[in-house]
Amino acid sequence: MTTGSTAPKPGDPGDRTGRAAGPGRGGPRFGRLRGGRLLNDGTPGGPVFRLLARWVRRPLLPAVRLWRRNIQLRVVAGTLLMSLGVVLLLGLVVIGQVRNGLLDAKERAAQSQAAGGFSAAQDRAAITSSAPGQQDGGRTGASVNWRSTLVEQLASGGQSAFNVVALSLDSGDTASRGARASGEVDPTKSIPADLRLSVAQGVNTFQKSTRIHYTSGEPSEAGLVIGKRLNDADGTPYELYYLFPLTQEEDSLTLVKGTLATAGLFVVVLLGAIAWFVVRQVVTPVRMAAGIAERLSAGRLQERMKVTGEDDIARLGEAFNKMAQNLQLKIQQLEELSRMQRRFVSDVSHELRTPLTTVRMAADVIHEARVDFDPVTGRAAELLGDQLDRFESLLSDLLEISRFDAGAAALEAEPIDLRQVVRRVIGGAEPLAERKGTRIVVLGDEQPVVAEADARRVERVLRNLVVNAVEHGEGRDVVVKLAAAGGAVAVAVRDYGVGLKPGEATRVFNRFWRADPARARTTGGTGLGLSIAVEDARLHGGWLQAWGEPGGGSQFRLTLPRTADEPLRGSPIPLEPEDSRRNREQAAAGRVQESARRVAVPAQPVGDRPSLPVPPRLPAAPRATVDPTALPGSGSRVVPRAATGSDSAGASAATAGGTGNAEREDGTRGR
Repeated sequence: MTTGSTAPKPGDPGDRTGRAAGPGRGGPRFGRLRGGRLLNDGTPGGPVFRLLARWVRRPLLPAVRLWRRNIQLRVVAGTLLMSLGVVLLLGLVVIGQVRNGLLDAKERAAQSQAAGGFSAAQDRAAITSSAPGQQDGGRTGASVNWRSTLVEQLASGGQSAFNVVALSLDSGDTASRGARASGEVDPTKSIPADLRLSVAQGVNTFQKSTRIHYTSGEPSEAGLVIGKRLNDADGTPYELYYLFPLTQEEDSLTLVKGTLATAGLFVVVLLGAIAWFVVRQVVTPVRMAAGIAERLSAGRLQERMKVTGEDDIARLGEAFNKMAQNLQLKIQQLEELSRMQRRFVSDVSHELRTPLTTVRMAADVIHEARVDFDPVTGRAAELLGDQLDRFESLLSDLLEISRFDAGAAALEAEPIDLRQVVRRVIGGAEPLAERKGTRIVVLGDEQPVVAEADARRVERVLRNLVVNAVEHGEGRDVVVKLAAAGGAVAVAVRDYGVGLKPGEATRVFNRFWRADPARARTTGGTGLGLSIAVEDARLHGGWLQAWGEPGGGSQFRLTLPRTADEPLRGSPIPLEPEDSRRNREQAAAGRVQESARRVAVPAQPVGDRPSLPVPPRLPAAPRATVDPTALPGSGSRVVPRAATGSDSAGASAATAGGTGNAEREDGTRGR
């Protein structure tokens, strides 16, 4: 005996990574490992992230819903954002232009002032000469004093507009390195090293932006430094710098920024208010039109828009009102025409009953005396009786249809056992089944199938289904299956005859429709049976649905709620039978795959491992009669699994629904 784990099919809950989920339904489940976290259900990673995402998204849902539903909010918000972008762009351009203009004016004024100072220093050095016979130390002291006097004289005309700094070159003469500065400027921090290097190596004027620092502890400020290398009265080279603070320019730029910010904010708010006002003028009539359209769709055809003025909105309102008025007139005309048609059918049906009764009486007399007639006349008497029976059935069906159309059909619901109704229907269909050579088989009648329903109408529906199955069953068996589960009961009638072609199941419940017009009716049907059956199912709040495949027969399923006025959520019987061609093919393919899988598992020697105790076999759990995926609109087919465990496929043909609120089991309506 060999053992092995059963690999789940792709898509099963146990198949998360392509590995086996382990033997049994209680085996371990594996998930994908991403970023060190398991994302499978049952592990800490997945639910935590989903809860976190839901917690983050929940406060945003009202805002998102308001944003999607309010066009006025979107227009105003868009206008504000675009206005803000334009104002920001315009402000950046204006501030850049103002800043460049202030700096250019400051540079021109500073360069002019510095050029005059450099020229004055050079002239002063040229007219000053050293005393003859003076020692080197005396000459050095005189040079230092001369530069101090020069700095004071040059800075005296600035009046806090600029400061002057004189520095000695790095020439090895330590006595000549003394720095002279006005206004308590710190020359070491205020003058950049790269500027000093340029001044020391060149003979031109150099400038650079910097931060001016003070030795008195005052805060530093932005400034412009202009420097040049000169010679003093003794011919010793030194560096002379002019430092121009940019405080006034910064104050002016700050004032411009504040003014632009205030004006921009005012413009944005003003544009938002204008957009809100303009959009309100357009959106309000549109909202009124939408509300009136909703009330018109609800049946309140007398609703109209209030029109004021003569603009485009007023023209729209007038056109809307005219449309509503014409629509109301057309609907009234159609309703009147429908009432006249229903009344005509009802009156004609009633009026035909009196002459039909007279003709029936005469036909019965002729039919009883047919033995005295010649064969041709006797056959005519029999045909007359048969056609009168069909005529009476047609009148009854027309009267019933007229009641449904007029909304006058009433439901007399009471608790009934559908098994008794099925027995009466089968008993009435036995003569036809014997002539056709068909056997009617009943399944699921071991337990009571009780529901609150109108016995007369349910019996009429089942009689129509059974008779149709016998007539179109090609002499094969007809299976009637009953089931009950949850809040629903169902009766399915299965035949193995010609079946239904693709697309025919959507029209099989239409009035006077026949699948094969050339096929002769042996039961004298009127073509209204399934239409009346659909209306009876709707009156109960139930479903009447059809399935079929060419050459594979068909199945009609009637689903009713156990309690009157209880909504249906599913059916105890799958619409596609287990023995359909597609299910048989999939079951066969599943058996082949299972056999191949078992052959691929190597046998394990019994002596290599201790034998495990075999648990006792538990009784099989009762088969669930309702599949959660059977709910209408779930997008899934309701087909029980075959014995091999392979999934059943969806129906190959469309199904037609007979309820107003019932949906097809594959997610669409009307099957």
